[in-house]
Amino acid sequence: MRSHLEHARQVADAVLYEGYLLYPYHQAAQKNQVRFQFGVLMPPGWAAEDPTEASWSQTECLLEGADDAEVDVRVRFLQVQRRLVQVRSRNDWHEVDALTVGGTDYTAFDEAVEHEEQVTAVVSALLTGDIDVELGIDGGETVTWLPGESARLVRQREPLAARVRLHAEHVAGPYRALRLRVRLENLTAPKAAIRTRQDGLRHALIAAHSLIGVPGGRFLSLTDPPEWASAEAAACENVRTWPVLAGPAQCTELVLSSPLILYDHPEIAAESAGNLFDGTEIDEILTLRTMALTDAEKQQARATDPRAAELIDRLDHLPPELLERMHGAIRYLDGVSRVPTAGTLPWWDPGSDSAVSPETDHVVIDGIRVCRDSRVIMQPGSRRADAQDLFLTGREAVVEAVLFDVDGQVHLAVTVADDPAADLQRSHGRFLYFTPDEVTPVERGSATETAEGGKS
Repeated sequence: MRSHLEHARQVADAVLYEGYLLYPYHQAAQKNQVRFQFGVLMPPGWAAEDPTEASWSQTECLLEGADDAEVDVRVRFLQVQRRLVQVRSRNDWHEVDALTVGGTDYTAFDEAVEHEEQVTAVVSALLTGDIDVELGIDGGETVTWLPGESARLVRQREPLAARVRLHAEHVAGPYRALRLRVRLENLTAPKAAIRTRQDGLRHALIAAHSLIGVPGGRFLSLTDPPEWASAEAAACENVRTWPVLAGPAQCTELVLSSPLILYDHPEIAAESAGNLFDGTEIDEILTLRTMALTDAEKQQARATDPRAAELIDRLDHLPPELLERMHGAIRYLDGVSRVPTAGTLPWWDPGSDSAVSPETDHVVIDGIRVCRDSRVIMQPGSRRADAQDLFLTGREAVVEAVLFDVDGQVHLAVTVADDPAADLQRSHGRFLYFTPDEVTPVERGSATETAEGGKS
């Protein structure tokens, strides 16, 4: 399970820092004034005062496993760390918002410290009663002296207290599946009263989520459960979490329970050059925007947070070939018949023999190779909402291009065969679009090739 766990941890790390610091990555930006919005478990006192906040989360999922199977729960979160900039004044120190020492800017900011706490239990023990594990996270203070020793950075962390409660029970069905519950609670009791959310965040579990594994067991997808388990899957009560199967596609012994909605077996895009702290955005857009920042803005970002500084430096030195990889990435679905010729260049390079080429790509429909200039009969499906498509049913069309979108789905760009305006539409690139299951190939004697490359 170790290799699968490392695979899943890549996505979990993206969840951990989702929204940590947003473009343009410096604290002066208005949207960075209110941070830490996902998976925040506040101390109970503050959560009781503010109904929009919570101090606990709950994950329920279904699994198949023997009574002696071990459940491994890894609770992950960030702890806020306050960074102060202090300068010496006679025999005392006082705080400043920003300071430049030796040509480097330093600013006061709230950083974060990563934590991963592991809890394990045997299924048989969970079936006999709940298991509670108390977690204690130390606070503390560290000092970093700046050149000249007349200034320093002081980092302060408040102690945290939490509890993980595990529960398991058998559910109805023929396979003696289990419902596993993982409840995470923030038990922190601050010494002083909390007056603002910013103060409360210093005692919170930030971006809290969990990786749950059962070596040798099998989790059932709650997104697409087997039919016999669909009712039990629907009955799972997940509060402020979204559990999905994690790791590579063949892995069923891992679940990632995230405060963000994900799909089963989520992946970090292979084209991504590194974390941009905004997994819901497009890497190419954020990269280009960040590269366009002024030198002064980049200097502010570097002074804001070490992770922001690393991001700016990485993008400033991003090789052109990595930037090109972000543009036009295409994922192919299994079962789509497309036969590229292997080349020496990567598939995304326009010069590659296997690159996407709408004018020469083809798709096999009912055993017949369909490509540009092929003739098809249009049969718009009932799922299409455009009522005008009804007038196209049964009419013949000419395929202009075979297109593969970023999700790997195939689309046929066509023009109506007897449309007097077809040439005009073609010159402007205005086509009708259908999926392969919405057309029927027209066999025209020897002019139509079969999927095997012969003539029909």
